[in-house]
Amino acid sequence: MMTNSPHDPSFDRAMIDATLQLTQQHGWQRTSLVEAAREAGLPLARIRQRFPFKAMVLLRLNRQIDEAALCGESYGTTVRDRLFDLLMRRFDAMQDYRPGLCAVMHTLPRDPALAAFLAATTMESLRWIADAAGLECRGLGGIIRQNALLALWSRALVSWEKDNSPDLSATMQTLDQALTRAERLSLLKGASNAHPVDAPADAEGGLPDHIISKDEDETL
Repeated sequence: MMTNSPHDPSFDRAMIDATLQLTQQHGWQRTSLVEAAREAGLPLARIRQRFPFKAMVLLRLNRQIDEAALCGESYGTTVRDRLFDLLMRRFDAMQDYRPGLCAVMHTLPRDPALAAFLAATTMESLRWIADAAGLECRGLGGIIRQNALLALWSRALVSWEKDNSPDLSATMQTLDQALTRAERLSLLKGASNAHPVDAPADAEGGLPDHIISKDEDETL
């Protein structure tokens, strides 16, 4: 049962659902937080605290998708296999919000600010995925590998947008081919100290802050 608490997961889900439903009907730019809050039956004062700007809805959804992808250990004995598993988990988690997310994607060419915001959040999500899969992300080579991961995710995302199959077979094929090419180009080097494990959750059930190591910080 939803408690209307701004920190209750069902509170966020109700707001995310309402916002994306309206986005599907009217487009992202014509959807307002006030309309979404009324659609969801949520108090405006608490929505203002939890979602100070509209893109925060997408940020909280992205966090939920990350949590779904990182829940439990990734399967596979190689970096490639673990990346495939983790990235497909993200796509599976996105399926429930597919129409609304596709509507948001159609907005991006006309909304550079939103596109830049989502690019930054996606890159951070992929850093988590890379670490969980045991991909070497340190130094200049790590930056190249992370950018390659972003490129193959973007390619698979285009396929996902067009993929109407119940098992996402076209998306899986595109992702598999992209990972094969990245592996052939030696872009999937495993970290020497990689031990892919279950990602710990914080006190509120979310992900911990991503701590940048000294080596990573020096390359930024």
